[in-house]
Amino acid sequence: MEKKSSIFLLFGLLLLFANAVSLGNAVVHSHQFVIQATPVKRLCNTHSTITVNGQYPGPTLEVNNGDSLEIEVINKAQYNLTIHWHGVRQMRTAWSDGPEFVTQCPIRPGGSYTYRFTIQGQEGTLWWHAHSSWLRATVYGGLIIRPKEGDSYPFPKPKRESLLLLGEWWDANPMDVVREATRTGATPNVSDAFTINGQPGDLLKCSSNGTTIVPVDSGETNLIRVVNSGLNQQLFLTIANHKLTVVGADASYVKPFTTSVLMLGPGQTTDVLITTDQPPARYYIAARAYASAQGAPFDNTTTTAILEYKTAPCPAKGVSIKPILPSLPAFNDTATATAFGKSFRSPRKVPVPTDIDESLFFTVGLGLQNCPPGASSQNCQGPNGTRFTASMNNVSFVLPSSFSLLQSHQQGIPGVFTTDFPAAPPVQFDYTGNVSRSLWQPVRATKVYKLKYGARVQLVLQGTSIFTAENHPIHLHGYDFYIIAEGFGNFNPKTDTAKFNLVDPPLRNTASVPVQGWSVIRFVADNPGVWLLHCHLDVHITWGLAMAFIVEDGAGLLEKLEEAPADLPVC
Repeated sequence: MEKKSSIFLLFGLLLLFANAVSLGNAVVHSHQFVIQATPVKRLCNTHSTITVNGQYPGPTLEVNNGDSLEIEVINKAQYNLTIHWHGVRQMRTAWSDGPEFVTQCPIRPGGSYTYRFTIQGQEGTLWWHAHSSWLRATVYGGLIIRPKEGDSYPFPKPKRESLLLLGEWWDANPMDVVREATRTGATPNVSDAFTINGQPGDLLKCSSNGTTIVPVDSGETNLIRVVNSGLNQQLFLTIANHKLTVVGADASYVKPFTTSVLMLGPGQTTDVLITTDQPPARYYIAARAYASAQGAPFDNTTTTAILEYKTAPCPAKGVSIKPILPSLPAFNDTATATAFGKSFRSPRKVPVPTDIDESLFFTVGLGLQNCPPGASSQNCQGPNGTRFTASMNNVSFVLPSSFSLLQSHQQGIPGVFTTDFPAAPPVQFDYTGNVSRSLWQPVRATKVYKLKYGARVQLVLQGTSIFTAENHPIHLHGYDFYIIAEGFGNFNPKTDTAKFNLVDPPLRNTASVPVQGWSVIRFVADNPGVWLLHCHLDVHITWGLAMAFIVEDGAGLLEKLEEAPADLPVC
């Protein structure tokens, strides 16, 4: 009897020890984000800028795959605000995804909300940003996910790591810029500078002192994590005299490939290895616009940081040696942007969904609205006295204001949205050709598309040339997806399906739909909730280039959305 008790005691102790070990590995990172106005000086002028904890850009969060995060956001700014954790799968935790009026009502000035979620099966670089109007112009930061304790990168461990957050700076209040555009119906003013880690760099006025320095030593292999945190511009990036080996994107590893230039749409991340095999010196890291919309204004500046070898010779006193400047592609170099995008592959064969349950076809693009009856010409300053708009499948998305979509879905509140978002364009037309003026005006509505839990989805994203064609970075919340093909012109199911890569396509969360072209993505609807699909050019989401999927609960407990947290903000 005594022997039996000892065995039970020993078993109990072993169980306690095992639990302690597993709890010890599951780290919870707690942070507090205080959103507040802070004086920030750039381009010779000081602005009252919305920041996180007084920092611009905001803090970089560093975690391991499998860790959890609890971030208390305290809003001391004068604007409504939410935070989105861009690319985080948010399995069953849609309440923490963050897009305003989609998964939550905004955090009001003086209010707070704690985002709680776990990183599951993701490694690499993501980021976080405000998801309310244009606050993300300055409210953003990096989210670095390293392998689990004891695991390693699928490439030799780099000597050191650096994070480059590409951004856009307005020599104005970005909220005033978008409000003015909303009032006039015209395009908003373009940014005055691009930035790397919040700094415009040496080539712009009053900017040399703050230029971002990336320190290296000869003979190293270093990891550089690049994020396009900009609002409205795809960007080319290159480093003078150095090759870049791409090893990851959007927190997924890729089959390594070498390139001299990166192209990232807003929202996209790219991890590269760089070998410091050049003569010790200072080399510019430079980024500038890839502007695919013909004739549209864009920020034509170049932002720089400096790759600085430790053993670079010091200039003589009073002598200034400029770093070596790289050559960048022309702003309209679609061939380079396309070749870069088509280089991505998964490292090995991946489980691409094949038997498709939902075959969807969404047009994405701009349009124009006629001036409303009785409106002043001051409110209709788009082309020929119109207002700019944007849509998917001829529906220009309108955010609700009394409840979030997720609340109304979960609580059965009627009248907030309808579930009749079309699975295909209501009218078929020559999407990338000359489009009839009768198709230029979309319907303004809050429509969603319902997916059953576990549905295997194929979605064709077709760009249009209504008014103007351009490259659209399309982001899906709550999911990664496989990009199985892309091309130019109108998608043709008879001939283009032969181009599908069902073996090793890349896993992304933001797809660049080519200018006057299309992309095809696939995913399994295994995460219940309401998930926004939208263009990550903020001017386009402002105009309505978005829709939302409702993914219904599955049968098992782990296939159901968690209950709403007690501190969820109310509208």
